[in-house]
Amino acid sequence: MERYDIVIVGAGPVGLLLSMCLARWGYKIKHIDNRTEPTPTGRADGIQPRTLDLLKNLGLKGHIMSHNPAKVYEVAFWDPGTEGIQRTGTSASCPDFIDARYRFTALLHQGLIERVFIRDLEKNGVSVQRPWTIRGFENNGMDRTYPLEVQLSRVDAELESQTIRAKYLFSGEGAKSFIRQKLGIEIHHKDAISHVWGVVDGVIKTNFPDIKMKCTIHSDAGSVMVIPREANMVRLYIQLASSTDPDWDPRKTASPLEVQEAAKRVFKPYDIEWESVEWYSVYPIGQGIADRYTLDERVFLGGDACHTHSPKAGQGMNTAFLDAHNLAWKIHHVESGFAARSILSTYESERKNIAEALLEFDARYAKLFSERQSSQGPADQSSQEQSAEEENLFVRTFKENCEFTSGYGTLYPPDVLNWSTEQNASEYISSLFLRHPSDTRVCPGRLLRPANVTRVADANVVHLEQEVPTNGSWRLYLFCGNPSSGTIGNMLASFAQHATKPDSFLTSFLRSDIDSVTHHEQHNPHSLLYTFCVVFTGHRPDIAANLLDKGVVPPLLARYRNHIYADDVGDIRVPEIPMGGLGAAHKKMGLEDQPAVVVVRPDGFVGCVIRLVENGPGTADALNEYFGRFCGKRLGSKEEQSQSCSKPAARL
Repeated sequence: MERYDIVIVGAGPVGLLLSMCLARWGYKIKHIDNRTEPTPTGRADGIQPRTLDLLKNLGLKGHIMSHNPAKVYEVAFWDPGTEGIQRTGTSASCPDFIDARYRFTALLHQGLIERVFIRDLEKNGVSVQRPWTIRGFENNGMDRTYPLEVQLSRVDAELESQTIRAKYLFSGEGAKSFIRQKLGIEIHHKDAISHVWGVVDGVIKTNFPDIKMKCTIHSDAGSVMVIPREANMVRLYIQLASSTDPDWDPRKTASPLEVQEAAKRVFKPYDIEWESVEWYSVYPIGQGIADRYTLDERVFLGGDACHTHSPKAGQGMNTAFLDAHNLAWKIHHVESGFAARSILSTYESERKNIAEALLEFDARYAKLFSERQSSQGPADQSSQEQSAEEENLFVRTFKENCEFTSGYGTLYPPDVLNWSTEQNASEYISSLFLRHPSDTRVCPGRLLRPANVTRVADANVVHLEQEVPTNGSWRLYLFCGNPSSGTIGNMLASFAQHATKPDSFLTSFLRSDIDSVTHHEQHNPHSLLYTFCVVFTGHRPDIAANLLDKGVVPPLLARYRNHIYADDVGDIRVPEIPMGGLGAAHKKMGLEDQPAVVVVRPDGFVGCVIRLVENGPGTADALNEYFGRFCGKRLGSKEEQSQSCSKPAARL
């Protein structure tokens, strides 16, 4: 019987990103989909700013943008007037208060996005097997390493089947997940269905002035959302029915022509005609979430298999990508021997928390958007005022949730990965962790804030948070402050000395091929699980001449020569430091007066912030304590030392 590390069912966004990450990291994958080809039309199309960050870190953003997606920088709000709809305001899609690299949402057909991932999979020896489906599975205990037995078969030829064994099984099947149903996991819906909408993708001829912008339109006849797309296409979401209608039917259907006629009524006094229709659908609005994302940390659900909501806020594909990213590195850490299996429980606790927040927002947003508004004559002033108040509530809800919908509002709760100050550590260890917000602006459980710095090796100005690609590694950013302080040499030497002890967080997980690693290796010369990045407050030539050339930076850190940076660029969010001034990145992180190590998880979220002490083992002790909580062994303990550990430590 053939054996695989993981079986992935479904080749939508969540399944493809999970498969791609694990394929890059060398896992044996069986990936199936019950469709004969990738998504041909319709489905998700919005890529939010945070997801663009992720795609860049994966090296895929350029491939996505080569398809010339539409870019939404602003949203226009249209409301009923005396002679039809009228524009009542606009708002930035990603407002300035959000610290984002990209201030737009990219709109592109899901099938094109899927094909970018599929090509990357094929480069790494994985192909999606089509059209195949799952018929059954069980954890039968017959093989402790590959405990799952999975039955698969062709959709178009049921006599062609296959039974395989796997370590993990993942459902990216969508809302009607067979795997979820077989596990007996229920989907709980927030409210009864109260609105039915239609959606149409096509090329439109119209005199509506904002057809190239994202628009929310309320009118006497209902509501419409306008989404510009690639290749001159436009997607329209059109309200078709409401529970307040006399003939309300939550199972209402409509033909393409009926959906178009409903849109025409909303757009008055503007004309709208379809030159072509690529895809249309009719759907009820509902929000549902699975009770569990996994029962045994062997079989997992992700994407629409565990949370469903309306498409209005453009969150489905984006949330699915982040589900997959969260799970991928945790499976990788367990299977590489770095983390205990218990780390997998944080997939549900972190991602379900985000899904619940999304559903709560989506329920409010969809309800406000679906409420019919009526233009009133001047005789009914009180009704006018009430209508304006309701309109303001809709716009206010949109603006107040921009950080969340952009992807930058994600905050994972304190747990074994995201350290607050209450982690049952000793007083000594606790004193080494910096608290947010009193000690630092860096918040555990949130993404690392973006920062521009100069790479010392080649004088390139780079995005610090993007410098380490998505490769399953932790990123340890040493913010060292002013190199002329007189303490920098002792600080770095002390850190390197204690980080290279035989029982440390680093030497316990050295590469097995460390003696043959090429000098061109930039990110992981010592361990596949860590990359060190060192940032100084100083001008690039001074750092090169006074720290690197003179050997002040110890060999351990000097080996990461492409990850040594000068904080000399400036940042518009740090106005007190002029552009080209020193220390903007340190100040942005709240580390201008306290050298520290910012520990960033493989998915870009901050795990903890630790003081960088001048002398002694304090910083390494705190890192040993942090990583020791989930790596499956006690670090920094003499009892754990062994001859096999001490030998490679001498080579650092």
